[in-house]
Amino acid sequence: MKILVTGSEGFIAKNLIKKLEEQEIHEVLKYNKSSSIDKLKSLLNEAEFIFHLAGVNRPKDTDDFIIGNVEFTKLIIDHLVSIDNIIPIVFTSSIQANLDNPYGKSKLNAENLLIDYSKLNNTTAYIYRLPNVFGKWCKPNYNSAVATFCYNISRDIPVKINDRDANLSLVYIDDVCSSFLDIINSDNIQEHIFINIDEVYQTTVGEVVDLIKKFKESRQTLITEKVGLQFERALYSTYLSYLDKEMFSYKIPTHSDERGNFVEMLKTRDSGQFSFFTAHPGITRGGHYHHTKNEKFLILQGSAKFRFKNILSKDTYCMNVDSESYEIVETIPGWAHDITNTGSDDLIVMLWANEIFDESKPDTFSSEVGDE
Repeated sequence: MKILVTGSEGFIAKNLIKKLEEQEIHEVLKYNKSSSIDKLKSLLNEAEFIFHLAGVNRPKDTDDFIIGNVEFTKLIIDHLVSIDNIIPIVFTSSIQANLDNPYGKSKLNAENLLIDYSKLNNTTAYIYRLPNVFGKWCKPNYNSAVATFCYNISRDIPVKINDRDANLSLVYIDDVCSSFLDIINSDNIQEHIFINIDEVYQTTVGEVVDLIKKFKESRQTLITEKVGLQFERALYSTYLSYLDKEMFSYKIPTHSDERGNFVEMLKTRDSGQFSFFTAHPGITRGGHYHHTKNEKFLILQGSAKFRFKNILSKDTYCMNVDSESYEIVETIPGWAHDITNTGSDDLIVMLWANEIFDESKPDTFSSEVGDE
């Protein structure tokens, strides 16, 4: 299918075009504000579907709202009708279409033009009244507070907040694009459809700023937020996309002694932490027990003997594990344990503990395991 995307250099369009190209079944026709009207008409002659994403939202003159949002939409419709190329159109409107301001009125007028087009020509106009959209490739310090916050905070540039409690309704760019792609596969022809994004995140300016600051601080604290789900996942991905190239990596503390190294990598607020340690040949590490804390070990390099001893019954157990076995060894509360490097090279072991180490309450008590 030949799909025309207007406003192809814009934030939403860039993400959508990449999604369409990934499907490898569509030909994407691109129109942006630097293209001529003749180029637009030529593209309209070919198009089989339109994502009309072009628009004006921050003009120097309010008359430009009419020119960019209403008259431009009318030009598209009139040309399609004149050449009898009646095709579906997806239009990105705004929740401000309900408001009495020049921008909102221009979007509402464009909506009405598209509704009339769909009614008179037995095709479908899909209208999205979008709230604030956030995600990668959005221009900071322009019209997206989230983009500005991510860009500035990542670079230690102060952010100006007039009202921390101001409400924000946000939708994530990937959710918007997914909804767009669903439409392409739909063959349900209706006069017009108002479509909402399923996931709308309700938050405040202060909450967004605080969370982004925690993302930045995590490189020092090593504590990650819950970035695998919902809003935190989307915002963290967005924040990372604004990092400068020189910020792609960061150092973490290393604790070294005669036995080897111990390095903490990542901590969570409710699911423990990830670390790794090394041990030189013949070195034994551990020799302690926990009442509640537990750990999982995975050998990444080398071979080792794990020894366990029940601190009450004195029952013992040992096992030999190496990096080729891909075997998790788990410590058990009430059992003392240690690990000895039985190979000729340094041992490297990945470690997960179910809680962040608290020096004031370490739940770690020395206890020799001894031979089995």
